[in-house]
Amino acid sequence: MFLSDNIKTVHFIGIGGISMSGLAEILLDAGYNVSGSDIQDSSIIRKLKRDGALITMPHNAESVIGADLAVYTSAVKDDNPEIIKAKELNIPLMDRATFLGKIMKEYSYGIAVAGCHGKTTSTSMVSIIFKNAGLDPTVLLGGELDAIGGNVRIGKSSYFITEACEYMENFLKFYPYFGVILNIDEDHLDYFKGLQHIKETFIKFAQLIPKEGCLSLCADNSHAMEVLNHVNCNVVTFGIESEADYMAKDIEFDKFGHPSFRVIRRGEDLGIFKLRTPGFHNILNSLSALTVSDFFGISTKITKDSLLEFVGTHRRFDIKGTLNDITVIDDYAHHPTEIRVTLNAARKFPHNKLWCIFQPHTYTRTKHLMKEFAGSFHDADHVIITDIYAAREKDTGEIHSKDLADEANNISGNVIYMKEFADIAEYVAKNAEPGDMIMTVGAGSITNLGPMIIEKLHQT
Repeated sequence: MFLSDNIKTVHFIGIGGISMSGLAEILLDAGYNVSGSDIQDSSIIRKLKRDGALITMPHNAESVIGADLAVYTSAVKDDNPEIIKAKELNIPLMDRATFLGKIMKEYSYGIAVAGCHGKTTSTSMVSIIFKNAGLDPTVLLGGELDAIGGNVRIGKSSYFITEACEYMENFLKFYPYFGVILNIDEDHLDYFKGLQHIKETFIKFAQLIPKEGCLSLCADNSHAMEVLNHVNCNVVTFGIESEADYMAKDIEFDKFGHPSFRVIRRGEDLGIFKLRTPGFHNILNSLSALTVSDFFGISTKITKDSLLEFVGTHRRFDIKGTLNDITVIDDYAHHPTEIRVTLNAARKFPHNKLWCIFQPHTYTRTKHLMKEFAGSFHDADHVIITDIYAAREKDTGEIHSKDLADEANNISGNVIYMKEFADIAEYVAKNAEPGDMIMTVGAGSITNLGPMIIEKLHQT
């Protein structure tokens, strides 16, 4: 059992979140009573209900009554009625990251994949490799992966694989035996004071790894490599451009942008690896996964076969459909670096014109990284920017998507601002031509736009 004997019922405030729902599933499997609340229904919530969770919508103070512990996310504020009620009833409260760490501590081999970009993909790759190797891992993802049936896999072994998010220093509450740092970049500047603060936080994460454990670093990311001199554990590096323990050479792309490459491990040729996910960034992600599988003694053949099996997680270069020879793809990219690599990968995919429809995510990120965002669309032929998705923030009036569109037009001149999804879907359906590729990009509700575009294409 993961928790003390006096805890039988756990209440999750915001249970529909991708990580919270996974934690709830783990507890249900372990025999705990699980309740929860959220603001709207979803397929994840419906599955939790089928599995035995008692869930109310929206948030309701009465729903926390009877819980022995209440778990909440960073998005839940002190004025939440369930938080207030839990305090009145002296029900212990625990934030999601602390709770995840508490569960992770029960496993001998915690594998935590960190980095500002690529965590979900790399964690998914590691998960498939370990599953195929018969190691029966427990997996907690920040996305949905068909190969494990969703965002969580419950195993019975001593392996626990999870993403490790740096936001609010959450991953400092984890217990990694093997840690991966894919990259370090400026992000979450509503919390971090700047790049130096972010780097210091990643150093603290790396220092959590025990001496007999291992840290894997991307040699192509100079900020990540700064961590190297601050750790006291085994270290392995991977890269394409910089000298590293694991290197990808002889890189080629097929007509769909899928790479094949030769892996050289400390001078040893491991042969050709092939992926069914596009882009240079996925080569790095796969190399990171290889460093993990190698450390735990998994054969190169199983790793190769598993990486070829991987076709991506939901919302990562997720092809939603092709109609009238127009392909619609959805992607979670919401940071300038992610947009650049995603559009670059799209360029290698067969198409005529490339459309990027971007929904900025949070006002602070849009404001602080305005120039970087403006310069990230150069691989797109047509760019549409819609309103900022507020997420956890309030609109102070300091920044608007029109500002970003103006800034981007100073560079490329091919950007327009459109507010309503319905108008965007109609505009794209009327103006896209056979052979075009439409990408909906962002971490918010933009994922709903792809089906709307496909529906409009049906009607044209």
